[in-house]
Amino acid sequence: MSPLSGRARRSEKGLLTPDNCVVALIDLQPQMLFGVANFDRQAIINNNVALAKAARVFDVPVILSTVETRGFSGHMWPQIQAVFPKQTPIERTSMNSWDDDNFVAAVQKTGKKKIVLAGLWTETCVALPTVQAIHDGYEVYVVEDCCGDVSQLAHDNAMKRVIQAGAKPVTALSVMLEWQRDWAHKDTYDAVMDIVKTHCGAYGVGVEYAYTMVHGAPETRFPEYFVPAAAAEHK
Repeated sequence: MSPLSGRARRSEKGLLTPDNCVVALIDLQPQMLFGVANFDRQAIINNNVALAKAARVFDVPVILSTVETRGFSGHMWPQIQAVFPKQTPIERTSMNSWDDDNFVAAVQKTGKKKIVLAGLWTETCVALPTVQAIHDGYEVYVVEDCCGDVSQLAHDNAMKRVIQAGAKPVTALSVMLEWQRDWAHKDTYDAVMDIVKTHCGAYGVGVEYAYTMVHGAPETRFPEYFVPAAAAEHK
């Protein structure tokens, strides 16, 4: 268990808490990202990494799943795998992860009835499991800025479909702040601020400015960059 398992409990009343949900990250793979045309693809990577880190901070169970890794899609993005270095994604052949017994079993094993779901593409790998999970009695929160599709129309129609089915649209930042809920919860405060400063653009820069220029905190220091050595076969 994470040392944060003793954190203060958040009130629920229809909201997400670290204790009542599971995160599912589906098909975050190179070939799936290549086809995305409706959102900035670097932003999609950034938002998914932020969501993944937030799940680690709040000790929320995470299910990773990939489709046709070697046959077509490629390995899960290393940025995501680095957040969960010991976790092997559930490999599928089905576009719809809810058709995969191992995926559904992993969700059921968590005992959570709320699923925070993100993936590529919105119209298939997000919409299909969302509709069927809702049919099976789950609440699904689709993290829209972590998803993408081959066109704006495809993404918009998929979001309309899942919302009409009962899904709730959210963003990576809104999920993290819903988990945090109260800045007095100091057990997660610093980790949340680290994610904000690293992944939340102008908001993060503003936090850095307030910390250093208003409150006199030391500047944030990232790990020093080292130029990778040339691989032996390139020498």
